[in-house]
Amino acid sequence: MTQTTSRLTIDDRGVAWLTLERPDVHNAFDDHLIAELNDHLRRVGELAHRNEVRALVLGSEGKSFSAGADLNWMKRMVDYDFEDNLADSRELSALMHGLDTLPCPTVCRVQGATFGGAVGLAACCDIVIASEKAKFCLSEVRIGLSPAVISPYVQRAVGSRQMRRYALTAEVMDAATAEALGLAHRVVAHDDLDAAVAAMVDTLLGTSPQASRATKALLAEVAREPDSNTTRDHTCRVISELRVSHEGQEGLASFFEKRRPAWAPDSPSNTERRQ
Repeated sequence: MTQTTSRLTIDDRGVAWLTLERPDVHNAFDDHLIAELNDHLRRVGELAHRNEVRALVLGSEGKSFSAGADLNWMKRMVDYDFEDNLADSRELSALMHGLDTLPCPTVCRVQGATFGGAVGLAACCDIVIASEKAKFCLSEVRIGLSPAVISPYVQRAVGSRQMRRYALTAEVMDAATAEALGLAHRVVAHDDLDAAVAAMVDTLLGTSPQASRATKALLAEVAREPDSNTTRDHTCRVISELRVSHEGQEGLASFFEKRRPAWAPDSPSNTERRQ
């Protein structure tokens, strides 16, 4: 029986906690872990569409977030032909796309080394909170490879000019550099990491679940086509639909009545969520 290498839990607030559990190998990727993560994300996506999951936190056990590709997996790849490699790459691509397009907000908790494909995981999350001990590296060119599959997401985060430097040099970025480049949103003292993540989750839970999903989808559309008649019409339709929706009406009413909206965590009208 294959050992489980990740864990998905959903608390009673509707927060999904997706955790890599391979600390003995610094949470390195292999085909099994990628398949597990894809399965977990499909489940979270389905629950998010039903409003049973409101946010996801991606993290890992041990001192490293993830060291990138697993060495034993890489050894097996030596004997792969082109089609085998293509199939593997498509699974990794599905993981990045699935995380990037997850309907609910996502938070990445980075406590340490984040190398290779793991930089892509961080770049696909909406919010990255990193320990001051975190380090990031697009290390692929050192071993004759390329950060190909993760490149669209990382380049979007840091910009094409900085991407050229760090993808071509494989330099290690410390946490402060990652924050300055836009890869990390906030850097905190190592012992404050969990508190910072918890505070961000609380902030996200104070927002309308429907509006969060609509805004995330809208921003993806705007990024693809920032200024066109189609985009402008779409933005008008989104805000109009939200204004007349149940949550939109509740949000406006709670604002004018100076009370918490029904979706706020400590509102008495909230119902217990799936565990």
